[in-house]
Amino acid sequence: MYTQCPECLSVFSLDVHTLAQAHGHVVCGHCKASFDSIATLAEQLPPEPFHELPVNEPAFEPPCVDLVVYRPRPDPPAVVESEAAVTDAPATEDFSQLVFAPRFAREARARRPSRPARRQRSLVPGERRWPWVVACSTLALLLVAQLAWAERDPLIRDPGVGSWLRNSCHVLNCELPLVAAPKQLRLLASNVQAHPSVAGALMISASVRNDAAFAQPYPVLTITLSNAQGQHIAMRRLQPGEYLDDPAVLQRGLAPGASAVLLLEVEDPGNKAVAFEFSFE
Repeated sequence: MYTQCPECLSVFSLDVHTLAQAHGHVVCGHCKASFDSIATLAEQLPPEPFHELPVNEPAFEPPCVDLVVYRPRPDPPAVVESEAAVTDAPATEDFSQLVFAPRFAREARARRPSRPARRQRSLVPGERRWPWVVACSTLALLLVAQLAWAERDPLIRDPGVGSWLRNSCHVLNCELPLVAAPKQLRLLASNVQAHPSVAGALMISASVRNDAAFAQPYPVLTITLSNAQGQHIAMRRLQPGEYLDDPAVLQRGLAPGASAVLLLEVEDPGNKAVAFEFSFE
């Protein structure tokens, strides 16, 4: 709100708190003149430039205010009871909360020895959680070990994982199981000739090298004999135990990069067999 000094025409901004303290009478801060601030009190200033604020004409009757924004609730009347009324009122007792026990129940309860109250054990957070964590971790490790054992052949054949497993076994002084990789066996030389001491038999020799990075068992050797027209006339599948007699050699397998000469004795199919071929399984 704004008001104007009638002497020097200075316009001042003032608030409700200032008006309430002075009851409308204020002192000009410019010319020190005392004047009634309510006479020219206005909420907004007129557009500039202006000379004097309009004077508020006094009303012949006090204005009526009818917009109620708050009305405090009246306090409830205090009820004072006389001492005579309190004394004369009949005394009533409430028996609804009483519990009656039979005599034999009271006697049995009196004879029963009192037991000390059980103290509840305070549980530390996580006190009963660690056994479950250990059990779940153990089961997870067992599951991983079982899956690794089931997929041991592909893992050992893998260059990266297989190398790590072989180095670990070398440090732990253990041995990896032999894994067959027939495609990494190379036939270096082969020869077929009549058996020098057995009639009607052939002596077949084959030189095999293991090109894998890991040891593998001796392969199942398949020999196929063909005639001049290229037709197969005889075939024989030989297990490792049929062409090797030493169990220790069979157990060690064919070391990586090692070569072995295999000697085979088969029945001579006759003059029809003019070609032969080897395959590994």
